[in-house]
Amino acid sequence: MTFYTKTGDDGTTGLLGKDRVKKYDLRMETIGSLDEASAALGLCRAFVCSIEIQEIILKVQKQLYLVMGEVASEKEVAEKFRAINQESVTWIETTIESISQKTTIPSEFIVPGDTKGGAFLALSRTIVRRAERRLAELLDLGVIENQELLRFLNRLSSLMFILELYENFIVGKGDQTLVK
Repeated sequence: MTFYTKTGDDGTTGLLGKDRVKKYDLRMETIGSLDEASAALGLCRAFVCSIEIQEIILKVQKQLYLVMGEVASEKEVAEKFRAINQESVTWIETTIESISQKTTIPSEFIVPGDTKGGAFLALSRTIVRRAERRLAELLDLGVIENQELLRFLNRLSSLMFILELYENFIVGKGDQTLVK
């Protein structure tokens, strides 16, 4: 078994369906950002101290693969790969509410880096935000149609922020803000 196909040597990559697109296609850029977010979340999972946060992150990583599947699918087969829905968004909102009850939200901007896990969560949040911007463009262009994907990523970046605060709290480090 080889770990390469050589089919991308011409600068294209396959979608879930029959089409191939350029590797720099907006869809591939979006999938790349989602993949990068998942990898960064893997760093988070490896460095955060809380088992609770690790479990949340693992669930999110699995959901990101579902997002990637739908983004990578052609319109004709997109419904087959549609797994992110209102329930997915509600789970994130409920998780944010639950975690926010366990920590304090600073009234100023925070400066990431108080803990290793928290710093990786901040990095993950920024990568999710990039993926969200790319996905918004795909929606505007009509390349994808599931609006819940955008809502999911929007809530996900908020979840990463609250998890950063919670990790810092668990470790016993206060959040550095712009004023302290």
